[in-house]
Amino acid sequence: MQLQEFLADVSSLLNDASTAFNGAASADALEAARIEFLGAKAGRLKDVQSNLGKVEKADKPAAGKHFNEAKQQIEAAFNAAKERAGSGGTTAKSKDAMQFDPTLPGKRQRLGRLHPISQTIEELKDIMGRLGFSVADGPEIEDDYHNFEALNIPRSHPARDPLDNFYLHVAETTAGANAKSEPLLLRSQTSTVQIRVMEKKPPPVRIIALGRVYRPDAPDATHYPMFHQIEGLLIDKKVTMADLKSTLRLFAHSYLGVDVHVRFRPSFFPFTEPSVEVDMQWGDRWIEMGGAGMVDPNVLRAVGYDPEEVSGFAFGLGIERLCMRRHRVTDIREFYKNDVRFLEQF
Repeated sequence: MQLQEFLADVSSLLNDASTAFNGAASADALEAARIEFLGAKAGRLKDVQSNLGKVEKADKPAAGKHFNEAKQQIEAAFNAAKERAGSGGTTAKSKDAMQFDPTLPGKRQRLGRLHPISQTIEELKDIMGRLGFSVADGPEIEDDYHNFEALNIPRSHPARDPLDNFYLHVAETTAGANAKSEPLLLRSQTSTVQIRVMEKKPPPVRIIALGRVYRPDAPDATHYPMFHQIEGLLIDKKVTMADLKSTLRLFAHSYLGVDVHVRFRPSFFPFTEPSVEVDMQWGDRWIEMGGAGMVDPNVLRAVGYDPEEVSGFAFGLGIERLCMRRHRVTDIREFYKNDVRFLEQF
């Protein structure tokens, strides 16, 4: 093969490759050009290189020099085109992609929302606030006195059983070997907040406490070891069971609808006397929602109130149960699975 013929092939290859790489308008077009000119098996560069062996021996140094220079220029043109495509540079498609069209509709952002239990808590606060109750709060880690003793639950009562509570192990401090620390536990009821409020505030008292409580129940459709309660307390002169039922009826009508009925069933709680279970009816079905009653005189005495001067009522309702009835959820565990498909319905 004559040297001039080989150099003409190299020059033609260089011109065609440069034109193809510089004019590639998309990543697909650039890849097609790379395969055509730089393909390892059937690329045009490989074909021209194979012709180098056919050049006369005396002309091979000059032919090899021109071929290597052309190869470097072709590879440089390909790399430059690849950089432009990767950085949104000068190809026609890249330019179009960088332009912003204000007439196009925007992309809707996916917004978060409050958990259904949090939504329920806020709504219950609003309802009870309109009935004159203020919100009180207390610690979730409680001592034995506030969780049991001040609520008229004696040491022999089965409610104190370690199998029915989450007691906490507290490491001994430098207070001394003879110092006796009171047992601590995760509160089993929000009634503890009532005691803390009454210890600091003289009558009249009209509060609600909302928060988490803990009991070692096996999880099922209606039970969970951590759940939420709303606790109501009203202490004043001449408070009666009629006031309690009227308050719960107004509460139920406000949250669940005017077609909901409330009934009391006799029961027993150490901190109320008399005590009742609170049932609410939808259609022909009665559902137990919580407990209530008149505050036991022993509880009033424990916080320094005179049961001859004041009386009061207290009630505790499960917030999850209220939310479940409102939204027709059949399994309490759904609230804690963190399944976005479930939560985004609320």
